[in-house]
Amino acid sequence: MARHSRKIEFAGSRGVPLVARLDLPEGTPWAYAVFAPCFTCGKDWLAAARISRELAERGIAVFSVDFTGLGESGGDFADSTFSSDVDDLVRAADHLREHFAAPSILIGHSLGGAAVLASAHRIPEVTAVATIGAPVDPGHVAHTFGGRREEIERRGEAEVDLGGRVFRIRREFLDDIAAQPQAERIHRLRHALLVLHSPTDETVGVENAQRILDAARHPKSFIAIDGADHLLTDRADARYVAIMLAAWADRYARGPVGAGPT
Repeated sequence: MARHSRKIEFAGSRGVPLVARLDLPEGTPWAYAVFAPCFTCGKDWLAAARISRELAERGIAVFSVDFTGLGESGGDFADSTFSSDVDDLVRAADHLREHFAAPSILIGHSLGGAAVLASAHRIPEVTAVATIGAPVDPGHVAHTFGGRREEIERRGEAEVDLGGRVFRIRREFLDDIAAQPQAERIHRLRHALLVLHSPTDETVGVENAQRILDAARHPKSFIAIDGADHLLTDRADARYVAIMLAAWADRYARGPVGAGPT
């Protein structure tokens, strides 16, 4: 199924303009999804872009978001928190509902997976939630700050090198991830859940997947992305994730959608 993309701007929860890419199939989508990329990643990051395109080829429209200060979105990354990212996912769903059709699927990679678990209960049309290499607790991301964490706590902020790019992290971010009731959210999830994780993930260990599954209620499923790295840099791994996602979503998220863009 052929596809096409469009860039869409919408207002974020803090009033700054956010940008998303909507990948659409050639015909009428049988479902809409919101995609939350990994921490400091954007909609055009390899895994996000490849998975979104593959899902569109299989009939799912995918709305991939650049969070505050990332990619083409406005604002300062240092002003964002996990909670603001969750709020922005809700805003993304609101935009889809108003102009296209409400999303029935939420997909999140790494910290984005934690964000979709946190936002699912606020988007009433969602029936299916999928995480890819997600931590069981948003606080897990703090280990990537290394020795800078103490400086952040002492001075209120610090520059942190994350994957070769430098970001300013503030104490508010640390306080926010430490205060998330994530285990309770997962336990109360009333949606079909798919957890995809690589057993060889060296950034977010596969034990996180087990803990998410232990906390969640049925229906829940696990798929191992055997041999993949955390960022799914191999095109074949991203394609495999999309194929598995589409087959699973066909059972839990297929349904009537809106008439199209307005």
